[in-house]
Amino acid sequence: MSEVVAETWQKYLQQLQKHPLRTKAVTAGVLAGFSDAVAQKISGIKRLQLRRLLLVMLYGFAYAGPFGHFLHKLMEVIFKGQKGKSTVAKKVLLEQLTSSPWNNMFFMMYYGLVVEGRPWGLVRNKIRKDYPAVQLTAWKFWPLVGWVNYQYMPLQFRVLFHSFVASCWAIFLNLKARTVTIKQA
Repeated sequence: MSEVVAETWQKYLQQLQKHPLRTKAVTAGVLAGFSDAVAQKISGIKRLQLRRLLLVMLYGFAYAGPFGHFLHKLMEVIFKGQKGKSTVAKKVLLEQLTSSPWNNMFFMMYYGLVVEGRPWGLVRNKIRKDYPAVQLTAWKFWPLVGWVNYQYMPLQFRVLFHSFVASCWAIFLNLKARTVTIKQA
């Protein structure tokens, strides 16, 4: 069994080396799909909603993976040659003030408009109601993740690490973003 895991990991690393953007996009898509399946189960959905799962995977593949790939490359350009805890702190701060608010807002919009198919007015009201709490929660959680990512992860593994942690965060976000349908009596 461990040989299979080791061989699979080696193949993954080769793909990451040869095709970094594609590999990170596929990884983010798979992890987003996994987190959605878990969120569906937690929320009490009896039968897996395949359309929803595929749309969340599309989000990970088409947006989250590529965004992370280019964000971390940009961070390396902005902070070229700079090392140390001060630089890590600046990277985390920059990420938390820019991409964190945008990504949480964008996910909530995507989920409401695309996954749920809700009209813009309902999505906007949902975001107005829940976004502040979501973002405040993100600022309690993600700076630590960002610190670990920038301090200890090599550049090629940052999106993988981030995507893995994001799959856990996405369960929370997914449950916050969805609109609860109230049954009429």
